[in-house]
Amino acid sequence: MSHAYFITGTDTEIGKTTIACGLLQAARQAGLSTAAAKPVASGCERRPEGLRNSDALALLDECTLPLSYEEVNPFAFAPAIAPHLAAREVGVALSAETLIGPVRHVLAKGAEFTVVEGAGGWRVPLAGEESLSDLAIALGLPVILVVGVRLGCINHAVLSAEAILRDGLQLAGWVANIVDPHTSRLEENLATLAERLPAPCIGRVPRLSAPSSLAVASHLDLGILDLPD
Repeated sequence: MSHAYFITGTDTEIGKTTIACGLLQAARQAGLSTAAAKPVASGCERRPEGLRNSDALALLDECTLPLSYEEVNPFAFAPAIAPHLAAREVGVALSAETLIGPVRHVLAKGAEFTVVEGAGGWRVPLAGEESLSDLAIALGLPVILVVGVRLGCINHAVLSAEAILRDGLQLAGWVANIVDPHTSRLEENLATLAERLPAPCIGRVPRLSAPSSLAVASHLDLGILDLPD
């Protein structure tokens, strides 16, 4: 049985890819086949084989199914700016319709555990009035929210959760990624998140000096999700 999740975050640079790779690694350790998609990425590096994004490459490394880079990251842009602005600079109109086909192609591979990683937070713009959340809605995937734990994260997390639910999607769980270990009243903040977020916590990931997927996976509990045995 295939299970797929849309990975979003409370902001940019809060460790969505780190957590997504940890989830994929945990699934692999459970004996599940894995696949991933990061449909749009900016801040890509020019290489002889084309534009490459470090986050997409990290996801590709955790896929057990044979996928090409272009399948994982079909829309890659060089400028390290908001994806819709980077796309506009090269004449590409990003919309949910343009992104959904490549993502469905990856989902059709039939991996037992697939993650689709967004960019930034829930309302990252696409072309016109669309947001990346429109892609998640079109796919109808349950959502995993990565909470970058630092000052202000409670507000960001609760508003993100409210928006996800208002959009008619299931919030399958959330992960506390402690990006600032010196956050004042850390334990109290984590307790408040657990009280306010309407989904179970899949894991609490400390600030790691070497955040490998193996290290991250050790702090995640996939048993909280409804995965195949």
